[in-house]
Amino acid sequence: MEQFGTITATASVLPEKIITNEDLSKMMDTSDEWIASRTGIRQRRCVTDQETSDLCYLVAEKLLKKRNTAASELDFIIVATMSPDYATPSVAVQVQGKIGAMTAIAFDISAACSGFVYALSLAEKLIRCGSKKGLVIGGETLSKLIDWSDRTTAVLFGDGAGGVLLEAGNEQKLLAEHLAADGTRGTSLTAGYHHNASPIYTEDSEGSFYLKMVGRDIFDFAVRDVAKNIKEIIKDEPVDYLLLHQANLRIIEKIARKVKVPQEKFLTNMDKYGNTSAASIPILLDEAVTSGRITLGKKQKVVFTGYGGGLTWGSILMEL
Repeated sequence: MEQFGTITATASVLPEKIITNEDLSKMMDTSDEWIASRTGIRQRRCVTDQETSDLCYLVAEKLLKKRNTAASELDFIIVATMSPDYATPSVAVQVQGKIGAMTAIAFDISAACSGFVYALSLAEKLIRCGSKKGLVIGGETLSKLIDWSDRTTAVLFGDGAGGVLLEAGNEQKLLAEHLAADGTRGTSLTAGYHHNASPIYTEDSEGSFYLKMVGRDIFDFAVRDVAKNIKEIIKDEPVDYLLLHQANLRIIEKIARKVKVPQEKFLTNMDKYGNTSAASIPILLDEAVTSGRITLGKKQKVVFTGYGGGLTWGSILMEL
């Protein structure tokens, strides 16, 4: 019998430490009004003693508990992140070891702010190929990639993690998807450059470890390419909610006008958490489920849209 991936649980974890715009104004030349008027962000969460794997582990534990599922039942764990603890082992393997899911395959996906959407698409294919249960988690500790003296980036990003439990079902829930990438524009957003200090390497590999972004390029890309991507997904399909990557409120407002969908259908929370990259969509989804706005099993139609470094972008239309 053919089977399809169904989201059966959501969870999120945010660090306790809150950094407000007012706090940042004491560290750099900025203000609450300057940040909020341009981005919609009022505060963000930052880790003080946790790594990305710690946040993702806590999300995994929550997901298993919500469905009374044993870790041994999992077939896969996929973590989307651009801020892993190590180059290897992956965050997903660390989570696998911590929860004891020793029969699950585990790997990370690096697609920046599109990571959760990419990972969810792949996980659904694993279910169609025979897997029964798996975790899809987006987790970031972007605070370690930020130059805290650079107000063009330091005011934007935060830390957090969120995820879903995906289980096999006999109804098709992924109704449409369109993922995309354009490496020719990749230098518009870079982070974590590793200098090659090998005595064999002869080229100049000077670069910055910190996140660097050409803000105008990213803004224009999101408004143009991402809006087109969403239009292609929804067509004339009535949707209940759209959960976009939480980068900038102004971007979402412009996209809403372009796709001609009422603003109230675009859920947002960047005012509380800032841009958490691959974690932003699953955190937003868990908030919507917790508040009762979205009810799993009610067959609401929801669009997930990620966009960011790579450049990568993509949308998934799912029935929840």
